[in-house]
Parts: sequence; structure tokens; C-alpha cells
Amino acid sequence: MIRFFDVDRVIPFMRYGKVTTTISLGTFIFAVWALWAQGLNLGVDFTGGTVMEVAYSEPAQLDKIRSSLQAGGFREVAVQNFGTSRDVLIRLPVSQAEDAAHISNKVMDSLKTQSSDVTLKKVDFVGPQVGKELYDSGALALFVVAVGIMIYLALRFEWRFAISGIIANAHDVVIILGLFAFFQWEFTLTVLAGVLAILGYSVNESVVVFDRIRENIRKMRKTEIPDLIDASITQTFSRTIITHLSTQIMVLAMLFFGGEALHNFALALTIGIMFGIYSSVLVASPLLLMLGVKREHFLRAEKEKEGVAPDGAQV
Repeated sequence: MIRFFDVDRVIPFMRYGKVTTTISLGTFIFAVWALWAQGLNLGVDFTGGTVMEVAYSEPAQLDKIRSSLQAGGFREVAVQNFGTSRDVLIRLPVSQAEDAAHISNKVMDSLKTQSSDVTLKKVDFVGPQVGKELYDSGALALFVVAVGIMIYLALRFEWRFAISGIIANAHDVVIILGLFAFFQWEFTLTVLAGVLAILGYSVNESVVVFDRIRENIRKMRKTEIPDLIDASITQTFSRTIITHLSTQIMVLAMLFFGGEALHNFALALTIGIMFGIYSSVLVASPLLLMLGVKREHFLRAEKEKEGVAPDGAQV
């Protein structure tokens, strides 16, 4: 493994395990409160509404477009570039009084008062029922992924690792959702895709640390478990920094230069990556100690695989 950041001594992460888990618990409770008190600001994908694509001959001025739409009576409207600076995506919430055709005509009339070179490319209508189905399907996807991760960790390592890993991953997801709820950032299908991506990203980091812990349990026979976990995290520290730094640079590029279409998606990834490194090191590992992980849990499994019972008798 490439090591650009050699650490001369073992960093005592577990010495501060109770402090870091307390901080994580407080952050988790805050995120749950934000979700309960304010709820997610669901986009048209989930609530239903009208989505329009319009094109201009020159780069579109989004602020003027928003002003003209608000002057035309459209208060809750999302306007963003789509593809190029001349293409604009307009999202409007579902209306009980008007159909999509009538709404699109009114939007075009409002836009033409600001600029006559606007042309309508596409109109889509998402009904409330379809939006609800997407919302339910997204929640089901999160649940299935979480269960799959837990089963994978239990089979590859041990059930204590599975519980620690899924709690750490749930910690990341809930904090992302809680921040989106607290700041009322729009939650769309692309943001949901980012949340699912963070689940996979976070579990990958946890697996790297868990794998090194399991390896050191077999090698460092006389080392206490807390010191062994500290050594394992320190050994993977270089890889952690390189991976997260390179990934974060790419995500920040999307966040600042990807336009509004990718902004919230990149924002979810940014939050998830920052908390992912924290949870895999300072949440999942202390939870292993709290759940009572011991060297015997792995050595017993090795003996049983070799055909030797725990008491040493031949099977």
C-alpha cells in the first residue's frame, strides 16, 4: 500500500472513543430533530409537478427568469441551468386548479415578457401519485441497501462488526438528511442517488479498517484490543487521507463548477465524505469496544474452520 503520510507512533484514537461517540450521538439527535421538526424539502420528483426545459439563443440570466416568473404568479419555482448555459430547467409544484398544458403556456408567456428568443423544448408532468411511489421506492432502496450491508459485514467479519458498521453508516445518512432538512435544501432524486453512493463509500472505508483489525488480531497476539484497534487505524491512516482527499477534490469541483443541476448532489456527497471518514474511524471502531469484541471471537472461528473444536478436541 502506498504511504505518503507515515506516522511514527500509534495514535490513541480509542482513548477518546467515549468523547467522539458522545459528539456523534449529539449530532445524530440534532439531525433526527431537524427531520422531525422541519422535514425534507422534497422536490418535484417526489411531490409531483411540472418540469419544463426551455432554450435561449444566448446564455440565460437565471435571476431575471426567476423575477419574471414570480411576477407572473409563480411563487414556488426552481430555475437552473441544464446542460449548457443557454438551456434552462424550470420546476413548478403540482397545481390542483390548472393542468400542465395551461401552466406551461403561462410560463412561456411570462418568459417572453423578459426575452422573446426563448423556445420550449420539453414539458413533463409528474403526478402526485407517481411522486409518492418514487418517495416510497427511495425509502425502500435505503432500507434494502442498509440490510445488505449488514448481512455482508456479518458474513465477512462477525455480527459485532455488522452492527458497528451499520450504525456508523446510518449515522452518515441521517446527518445528511438532517442537514438537508435543517437548511431546507431541496431533496431530489439526484440527492437520493448521492445518499446511496455515500452508503457504499462509507462501508468501504469501514471494511478497510475492519479488515486491518481482523488481520492484526491474528498477528498481534499479545496486544490489548483497544491498542490493537489504534494500531490498525494508524496503519490505514495514509490510505484514508489519500482516498478522501482525492475524492473530495473531485466532489468540490462538481459542487462549485457543476452548475445548479449537480449542486445538491455534490453537496450531499461532500457532507457524506466528511462524516464518512469520521464515522468509520471514530464511531464504528469505538462501538466495537462497547459491543465487547474479543480476540477469541476470531480465533474460535479459525479453529472451527480447521476442524478443531474450541476445547481443542478433534471434530
